[in-house]
Amino acid sequence: MSGIIYGLYEQIINEIVNENLNKVDQELVIKDTQPLDSAESSKILADYLTRILREIFNYIDDGDTIVRDRVNLCNGILQYITKCIQKGSFSFKKDEATLKRIKSFLIQQDAQMLLSLVDKKASRQTALLGSEKNVRPDTSISENSLFTGAVHEPSMISELKKEILSSDRIDFLVSFIKWSGLRLIINELTQFTMGGGKLRVITTSYLGVTDFKAVEQLSKLTNTEIHISYDTERTRLHAKTYVFWRDTGFSTVYIGSSNISESAMTSGLEWNIKLSQYDSVDILEKIRATFDGYWNNPEFTPFIAAIDSERLRKALRSERRSSQDEANGLAFHFDLKPYYYQQEILDKLKAEREVHHSFKNLVVAATGTGKTVIAAFDYRDFCRANPGKPNKLLFVAHRKEILSQSMACFRGILKDLNFASMMVGGLKPDSFDHLFVSIQSFNSKELTEITPPDFYDYIVIDEFHHAIKNF
Repeated sequence: MSGIIYGLYEQIINEIVNENLNKVDQELVIKDTQPLDSAESSKILADYLTRILREIFNYIDDGDTIVRDRVNLCNGILQYITKCIQKGSFSFKKDEATLKRIKSFLIQQDAQMLLSLVDKKASRQTALLGSEKNVRPDTSISENSLFTGAVHEPSMISELKKEILSSDRIDFLVSFIKWSGLRLIINELTQFTMGGGKLRVITTSYLGVTDFKAVEQLSKLTNTEIHISYDTERTRLHAKTYVFWRDTGFSTVYIGSSNISESAMTSGLEWNIKLSQYDSVDILEKIRATFDGYWNNPEFTPFIAAIDSERLRKALRSERRSSQDEANGLAFHFDLKPYYYQQEILDKLKAEREVHHSFKNLVVAATGTGKTVIAAFDYRDFCRANPGKPNKLLFVAHRKEILSQSMACFRGILKDLNFASMMVGGLKPDSFDHLFVSIQSFNSKELTEITPPDFYDYIVIDEFHHAIKNF
């Protein structure tokens, strides 16, 4: 604390803070303090000393002896603590076991870091860690880090692959799993599980986003269990967590915005924080307990492919229909307006009809610029210009998917959930007055015999370049 800045703090009052506080006019300032909580004091004081020691270590920068001098300072602090125990200072218990433990923390003078320890008899460890090039993540497994998808940092997918191959157990908690993402790590997961590693996955059928193929492929792995939540009304799991447990105590967890999909793990603007058990042991313990709580909750049921495949397929289909209906309904609460370039085309169409008396018009525009949207707005204007009339509509396209999307577009712009019917692939319309029809159904005798040539007031033919060979 340098000077006085008003606001919130969680700051131990040391000499410099106290000096600044004494400069404040006590009658003009409300100061809120509280004693250190005995239960939290060890963590608070340890964090405080960590920051102070880091600053002190930065002062030691004398060339070739920099590491040795820093180690000597660490050992000096530990030796001072040992003396305090021997003298019975503070509330230390004076016993040999405690003394021996503190002395065991002294750092060797050559200041080496242990990176791995391989059991030659354990084939999996030998294959992964005993090779010439050890499998380990590029980012530290003892410090926290953040992934933002920046070009200068390791990619999320690259790190996940290395985390998988260097773990003892893995827990995934994700709201959905796409095959596009799973295929990027399926080889590593296969190698991990075949080598004896245990994989647990919790996911959901929420919104129908999960790919059945992805769950099916996961279920084929050895040492793998999958639990799925089907009750998306009550439990809407939206977490994205990947936990890599290591028996050494250097476990890691990724928490953030990335589900198992290709875009989320590669090109998407996703943020994920990597936490280390060594640096954040309390958070890892909470993650362990929470995951186990979900795992043992009847809400998340085990998936066995031979028994539950059809149930999952039905749940995903149902969720997709519900989410589409919800999306369509949501659009009707807003007044939609055309973009400026769409409005320009609408104005030109109006001019063609009113000035040039031309009622057969061709709209040419690049893919994705909203030709169907233009047609929907134009039809809405046509209805407004002819109030009280049936304004019968015929919309012709060559694929069912296009018809479905186009009808949803018209419904949104007209703000009428029940507008129009479809006639395609065996679907029979409730009425022919406002009809979205495939070219094949249009050419059927059923439609041409029921509707006379002048039946429709407004006709749209999508992808008109198909007209020559289909009409």
